[in-house]
Amino acid sequence: MKLFPNIQGPQRTLVQLVGVVVVMGALSWASVPFYNWFCKVTGFGGITNTAEAGSDVILDQTITVRFDASIDRDMPWTFKPAQREMTLRIGETGLAFYEAHNPLDVPVAGQAAYNVTPYEAGVFFDKIECFCFTEQVLQPGETVMMPVSFFVDPAIVDDREGQYIHTITLGYTFYQIDLPEEEVQAALVAPTTLTTAPQDAIDTN
Repeated sequence: MKLFPNIQGPQRTLVQLVGVVVVMGALSWASVPFYNWFCKVTGFGGITNTAEAGSDVILDQTITVRFDASIDRDMPWTFKPAQREMTLRIGETGLAFYEAHNPLDVPVAGQAAYNVTPYEAGVFFDKIECFCFTEQVLQPGETVMMPVSFFVDPAIVDDREGQYIHTITLGYTFYQIDLPEEEVQAALVAPTTLTTAPQDAIDTN
């Protein structure tokens, strides 16, 4: 069975590619793990690098990093960056924080996916410490500060496109995921308080 039988040549190829993008987009929104894998494999969303330590080279040239935060429509948390932007020297290690709060009276688990814009900047954005792609569980009423440690690779100034980038935006979106089994079990065996009437209040007649 052929897809798009009435469309030929380059037009059919274009339509097929658009169809693939739409399907992949739908699947990515439907499954956080799939979205994370998709980003890592394809670079969609501005794939970043990871590093064990900061850069050995720090330039005098500066770059501005902006921070964005959002939540999926089914996620009950509040989530925001502690700072909107920072300017640092290229190669200098930056430390930013995101604040997450669970307003409910039950534990809620979440997982974050990220994006970097412009996409060309992703390969020069090195994260040393990050909360993305890891399971986060907030207890009822709990608020946490999540750190992101990073630097911008000095190689960006020698790149044909990267040398014109002066601002990079790092964004995270949190999605609700299933609670881990231990959290579910803990909720099931949570102790309850039983009230017993005093012995002398019992009517023996």
